[in-house]
Amino acid sequence: MQATLPLQDRVVRILNLIRPAVQSDGGDVELIDISDDGVVKIRLHGACVGCPSSSVTLKLGIERNLKEHIPEITSVVAVD
Repeated sequence: MQATLPLQDRVVRILNLIRPAVQSDGGDVELIDISDDGVVKIRLHGACVGCPSSSVTLKLGIERNLKEHIPEITSVVAVD
């Protein structure tokens, strides 16, 4: 069922599952864009901005979950 949803909807669904954990640390995540080659661009907000652990959150939390659930995703990058 999930594979029939558009890519953006699938990404938003996974981000919404991750969001409570990010918010519990005072931050948030916003989807900016998804490129044709599967790169998800996100913007971190709140306590995530400038946090030394934000790169870990980005790669081990957000990117790992997106790639695990959505094979079309190749990477996740943070934008300002």
